[in-house]
Amino acid sequence: MPSVIGLNSVRIDMTRITAILATILSLAFTPVAAQDFSKGLAAYQAGDYATTLQEWIPSAEAGDAVAQYNLGIMYYNGKGVPQDYAEAVKWYRLSAEQGDAGAQYNLGVMYDNGEGVLQDYAEAVKWYRLSAEQGDADAQLNLGFMYEKGKGVLQDYAEAVKWFRLAAEKGTAEHGTEQAQAILGLMYQDGMGVLQDNVKAHMWTNIASANGLKEAGGMRDKLAAKMTASDISKAQAMARECMASDYKKCGY
Repeated sequence: MPSVIGLNSVRIDMTRITAILATILSLAFTPVAAQDFSKGLAAYQAGDYATTLQEWIPSAEAGDAVAQYNLGIMYYNGKGVPQDYAEAVKWYRLSAEQGDAGAQYNLGVMYDNGEGVLQDYAEAVKWYRLSAEQGDADAQLNLGFMYEKGKGVLQDYAEAVKWFRLAAEKGTAEHGTEQAQAILGLMYQDGMGVLQDNVKAHMWTNIASANGLKEAGGMRDKLAAKMTASDISKAQAMARECMASDYKKCGY
């Protein structure tokens, strides 16, 4: 099937770090530890990685999953420390084993790519699934790819469609959703795991394009060249309804 930009790269997600800070302050840490994390975050955003490490390493070593996840990111990127994929894996794993969805996704990517660990598709699937079951869109997309390609699991297009759809129906709420929308369109175009349906394929690629995936516009236009004006109009109406319903009425 035609390819779309995938997500087999570690997510470096400062948006997520900032968004969860309020929860961290109220739940994850004591007031002193919360202050330390906040100071470390401010230092990271200012590029002062030495201070970030000074603030976050004690929390990570004390078992805080969020600090462990973020420390893994710093080792992956070589921010304030020598780049060390094995050390990144160590911290991702400690966080992932406590249930952090972002760390589970990143650990899955490390196994998928063989960075810091031996490449192991079955282990990648394990961690993608744990993250995907918590609703992480990137993990849902990558788990769909594993089923679509038969990597670490038996090839199963219907199961791939299931995970692509879960990510696609998040709309624009999370990173990676526009890729899932385009891929879901391709699955309908090629009849892989679903009945072949150019109208639904056009709907999903049109949505992906509207949400900013440049490649999706070309996919949509190639489909349109094979469709009647009536079918194109129907697909466009379905796309409008899908987006207007917050992705709850998407061509069913």
